[in-house]
Amino acid sequence: MTDHPTNRPLRFGVVAPITTDLPTWRDQLRRLADSGYSTILMPDVPQWQPAPGPALAVAATVTGLRVGTWVYASPVRPAWITAWEAHSLSVLTEGRFELGIGTGRPGIADQLRELGLPPTPVGERASQVRDVVAALRDLDGPDRHTPVVMAVGGPKAEAVAAELADTVTFVMPQTETRATTAQRVERFDNRRGAELALHVPVVGDSVAAFMAGPGTDPAEVRAADSLAFLPADPAAAAEEIQRRREEIGFSYFVVGAAGAGALAPVVAELAGR
Repeated sequence: MTDHPTNRPLRFGVVAPITTDLPTWRDQLRRLADSGYSTILMPDVPQWQPAPGPALAVAATVTGLRVGTWVYASPVRPAWITAWEAHSLSVLTEGRFELGIGTGRPGIADQLRELGLPPTPVGERASQVRDVVAALRDLDGPDRHTPVVMAVGGPKAEAVAAELADTVTFVMPQTETRATTAQRVERFDNRRGAELALHVPVVGDSVAAFMAGPGTDPAEVRAADSLAFLPADPAAAAEEIQRRREEIGFSYFVVGAAGAGALAPVVAELAGR
């Protein structure tokens, strides 16, 4: 619908949940910071790790990097409490927190039942995201702007993101073709010039379990010419990343901790360019 910025500087984030002992995790974060990654991200899945907010506060202290949620599931979180936590993290990190939020992972209805929470009709979930952002802006006031990253799939979520998001990432099947993803982005109304982020769960033969669906086959994702894949070879990955920015407008690339090491030379070369 509108042109997407293709000259925005590249940046790179890592979804790095706590899957080891704490000293090992802190060492991992320091290595990521030394490699040039800009942002440490946490998923919002109770079975995997401590709550995102406290984990991100520690990560921000350990690394000095930006931190963010990737992403809060709005159906399991009251809007004002989510906004309060986001605002608090923005204050405590001195502006280095980014609120990532969406309408929930596949299977969110099952999670709501497990937690004893009422089901949220699909048609109402985008309005929940809007409520969170509205509450956050009230808490931030005129002198603070906590960046909001929205994960969007359907047209209602896209409309909210077009109006309110600083960064947008598109929820898509892992075997969706490059051409289909490009069409999806092209249809998005980005007249405000939001940053476009790409969720990349597969790097070479490495699959980030906390970013990919169960049973993800790297060969199948690669064969589909899906943007959910990046090659592990640094030269090929650097070429592909720049192609995706030039042709589609993606400038923020988010990978899992398992694949971050392979891409470290690429990040060192391209971050900020």
